[in-house]
Amino acid sequence: MKQYEVLIVGGGITGCAAAYEFSKYDFSTALVEKENDIACGSTKANSALIHAGFDPKQGTLMAKYNARGNELAHELAKKLDIPFLETGSLVLAFSQEEEEEIDKLVENGKRNNVPVEKWTKEQVLKKEPNLSGQVVCALWAPTCGIVSPWEYTAALLETAVKNGVDHYLNSEVLRISRQDGLFVVTTPQGKYAAKYIVNAAGLYADKVYEMAGGNGFSITPVRGEYYLFDKTLGDLVSTVIFQCPTKAGKGVVVAPTVHGNLYAGPDMQVTAERDDTATHAKELTFVKEMALKSVPMIDFSQNIRNFAGLRAVAGKDFIVEESEIKGFINVAGIKSPGLSAAPAIAEDLVEMLKDSGLALHRKQDFCDERKVVRFHTLSEKEQDALIRRDPAYGRVVCRCQTITEGEIRDILARPVVPTSIDGIKRRCAAGMGRCQGGFCEPRIHDIMARTLGMDMKDILQDTQGSYIVTGETKED
Repeated sequence: MKQYEVLIVGGGITGCAAAYEFSKYDFSTALVEKENDIACGSTKANSALIHAGFDPKQGTLMAKYNARGNELAHELAKKLDIPFLETGSLVLAFSQEEEEEIDKLVENGKRNNVPVEKWTKEQVLKKEPNLSGQVVCALWAPTCGIVSPWEYTAALLETAVKNGVDHYLNSEVLRISRQDGLFVVTTPQGKYAAKYIVNAAGLYADKVYEMAGGNGFSITPVRGEYYLFDKTLGDLVSTVIFQCPTKAGKGVVVAPTVHGNLYAGPDMQVTAERDDTATHAKELTFVKEMALKSVPMIDFSQNIRNFAGLRAVAGKDFIVEESEIKGFINVAGIKSPGLSAAPAIAEDLVEMLKDSGLALHRKQDFCDERKVVRFHTLSEKEQDALIRRDPAYGRVVCRCQTITEGEIRDILARPVVPTSIDGIKRRCAAGMGRCQGGFCEPRIHDIMARTLGMDMKDILQDTQGSYIVTGETKED
């Protein structure tokens, strides 16, 4: 049984941000994740936004962590070479009543020390001429940005692993017991002992807490559905477009992506199933109507994929605290703006561990330098030089996104190795283009088998059980 000082449960953005922050210190840390890859829960399908922080109520954890998390996201994107664009965001008002809500949001943003302005209709349409002419005014927040949530998560954990953190995939927590003052966590891969547990299990955080003997909160899954559009619509808007928020949430967003697409969504539906990511005609119709209210020129014939994500809701605010069980820290109900807040939450977790008795000593040799080759972003001269050094960069695998064999091989040599085709997709966007992997996935399958020395039957599409091939169709 392996023993650590801290065990993180959950490999989403929150758990991986914690792993990154903990790796700056010399205490031993491990992360366990129930799926065969990281970023497979709420992090897998969300709005990919680094919120500015103007809307959380002052004094809440969401307000505290959002503003700081936004600042850290800017820094981390540069240090760890994460796709990130500071686009700014607009919150649109379409009536006098909604204009009053904009005024309240502006004041709330100022209380949260977030840069915000109220813009006139003329200012809004000058910035985004394809918006509806019915707009009355808007809130402008310049520090909002868009990110690749999967690459963000992978960069954090890869850096943590490089700095000594262990990680175990396919390791669902089955049982938590106590032995000699330690938590003993049982998984299908074995048992792990730790003095402290950080519970970042997302949609299952309440269940993990109950295994340790705790209670006091429950997770409600909330589903949101999306449209993803082809790159032909990628420049329809250049900023993140919100509508005036209601009691139901922040409303349907229309925004560009870091990979050049456009998306619209989500709606908000409470569901009883914690893994229910099905899409539904009624909900998608609602998303379409709301998106067209903001941006009437969206051509929905350019939709290339619909998907749904799940948010873990445990009340009006985040739960980030050491529980009544000494050494057991809950990080639960991390709904929006969780992606933005994660690195700031991680900073606070270090302080909680310190307050709980963990000795902290900063590493002298901590390294957070990371550089990723993205062939399509290089100049022609740089591309030629790279191909001369390694011809694999001259073999384009994903034509929609211009992803090369060399880039895929780079991914397979990183500290956290994906063993599914969708794992590759989440790290470089191969298969996210118009054809949705129709041309490139067989080639990615072959490259993975050759590079990893795996049987093609053992390489999955995504999570456990998503087999692609089971054998030959014809034998000699």
